[in-house]
Amino acid sequence: MPPAARPPGALPVTPAQTIGPFFGHALPFPGGERIAPAGHPDTVTVHGHVRDGAGAPVPDALLEFWQAGPDGGLTGAPGSLRRDPVTGAVTGRNGVDFTGFGRVPTDADGRYALRTLPATAPAARPGAAPYLAVCVFARGLLHHLFTRVYFPGHETAHAADPLLSRLPADRARTLLARPDGPARHYRFDIHLQGAEDGSHEETVFLAFR
Repeated sequence: MPPAARPPGALPVTPAQTIGPFFGHALPFPGGERIAPAGHPDTVTVHGHVRDGAGAPVPDALLEFWQAGPDGGLTGAPGSLRRDPVTGAVTGRNGVDFTGFGRVPTDADGRYALRTLPATAPAARPGAAPYLAVCVFARGLLHHLFTRVYFPGHETAHAADPLLSRLPADRARTLLARPDGPARHYRFDIHLQGAEDGSHEETVFLAFR
């Protein structure tokens, strides 16, 4: 509204903001990247980068992960987070229970790393393809994004998966982690947009209705 048309005493309109909020202050918690109980022999590491359409790293993204437990259960372990008795702030996990939930910020290079147990199928669907569910928060996103991480070694289940089986091969590959480095390490990069030169595809994101 032009100043001359604004009623006396009216406040000016606040400009639109499209680059926030930022997630580094209150949402991350100590040990958010360690879903697997401390010292568990089956721990796997999933790591990678979050990148924008130009391939540049996104340094202040936040990733949330959910997965079924080793028994296929989806309830996690409520109460496994430890809190400061005075401030109530989360001080980390108890190091014993598998929660099925992790929250990981990217670093200055857009990198993240998650340590968890191997993905399993939900108990209600034992033949389903195991996956990690991922929620992505990042600058410039008005709404968070949902995607999945599938793992090699489950080709039969992948062929029958209701999501992967409906995607063209080049799009399905954006949801597949790949072995990388030491044993039980997997690489999974998240691309918020595809590259104009075709060097990478946008990660498949899901809409829930």
